[in-house]
Amino acid sequence: MNIKAVRVRFAPSPTGHLHVGGLRAAIFNWLFARHHNGVFLLRMEDTDVERSTTAYEDSILASLAWVGLQPDEPMVSQSARIQEHEKVIKQLLASGKAYRCFCSPEDLIARYEKKTDNFFVRYDGYCRNHANEQDEKKSFVVRFSLPQDQENISFDDLIRGPITFSLSELDDFIIARSDGRPMYNFAVVVDDAFMQISQVIRGEDHIANTPKQILLYQACNYPIPQFAHLPLILGPSGDRLSKRDGALSVLEYKKEGYLAQALINYLVRLGWAYGDQEIFTEKELIDYFSLNNVGKKGAIFDPEKLLWVNSVYIKSMSSKKLITYIIDDIDPNFLQKLAPWSELQIDTAINLYKERVKTLQELVQELLLLHTGPQKLQLHELKKWITQDTVDQVRSIIAVFEKQTTFTSGEVAQAIKELAKKIDVKLIQLTQPIRIALIGKVSGPGVFGLLTVVGKMEAIKRLQVLLNHAQQIQ
Repeated sequence: MNIKAVRVRFAPSPTGHLHVGGLRAAIFNWLFARHHNGVFLLRMEDTDVERSTTAYEDSILASLAWVGLQPDEPMVSQSARIQEHEKVIKQLLASGKAYRCFCSPEDLIARYEKKTDNFFVRYDGYCRNHANEQDEKKSFVVRFSLPQDQENISFDDLIRGPITFSLSELDDFIIARSDGRPMYNFAVVVDDAFMQISQVIRGEDHIANTPKQILLYQACNYPIPQFAHLPLILGPSGDRLSKRDGALSVLEYKKEGYLAQALINYLVRLGWAYGDQEIFTEKELIDYFSLNNVGKKGAIFDPEKLLWVNSVYIKSMSSKKLITYIIDDIDPNFLQKLAPWSELQIDTAINLYKERVKTLQELVQELLLLHTGPQKLQLHELKKWITQDTVDQVRSIIAVFEKQTTFTSGEVAQAIKELAKKIDVKLIQLTQPIRIALIGKVSGPGVFGLLTVVGKMEAIKRLQVLLNHAQQIQ
């Protein structure tokens, strides 16, 4: 692939929040630019005035900022370029490459009712030859005049290879609405030329737009960029990804406790591969990225795989970094809620739980539970571990703890192991009631680590609560 000065763009419409499909397209453009020492640009395609909102634009920009995909030049707003669009339309009209079409829907229906077909697919070009006969006061759209001396449009897709369309499949398509606003395919071409875009990397649902856009590039005497069409992200059923399949907005993934780096890593691997490697640093993604390794088939979105990738990133991070992410993305009051825990207690607790959780949200909930203790013990659900012997065993554990002058993990573990040996029970018969007392669950990090976080007096207090409950159900 002969790559010269690379300028690529991501061009979302502010008619909704940014979702994973759009984010993946943005990531691929960004990686392509970085790999080739090029420029990554952003254009907001906001000419759909009925559906575009500043709230959606702000949401898209916040999503891109969260994952670190900032444009290298100021953002272009399509709506700010309407005058330039109108100027080019006038040039096409003057050169005969476009014409005004006065046909109303009723006119089209009336003409086609006279034919054998009961429906029409393509415009018949009536106003191409009769525009001068129309009433100038009538409403009109502007149509592009398909070249008569050309049969096909071909382009070499950087992912899919050669693609050819027959012009017989097209009609004189509309490039400006009756209110003067440009149509999508026309505005995209004018703006991509203005931004000097060298490669257009986008979803495969835009393949059908490409021949129209190439015709417009030719008519306007613009350089034609290279095109690359990414496979779509699919749900488990093989259909296009929907919200019920996990297609949340990007900011919802942030709220749920996914790390931006993990989401990027997962989405890059969704349709692109570098051998069997699953986890990449940012530098590796930039160094290895190539459109040659992008697949042609749709990739299945797997929420469980995303959770696994997220858990790998959480495990790899220091407690300080995780705290920063939690404060920035989940709860700005997180540290205040853990008062009066010391920095050492918080650090120890995070290191205990980060090996077990899959999201930052889950990590926060587990840490808050450890901090406050279980609000209500559901002992009927834990009857396997709360037996007739539990009352005596918990009393013995409390007595052992009360005698401890220091409360390190090693010393507490040694004391409990000696107690288990003394009263001739398996160690788990003592550690499980302790875990239940501390967090209200039978699964969790190692008991001795949890004990050192909550401390001697709090551990005894929670064991006493368990003892009182156990006595009541015996």
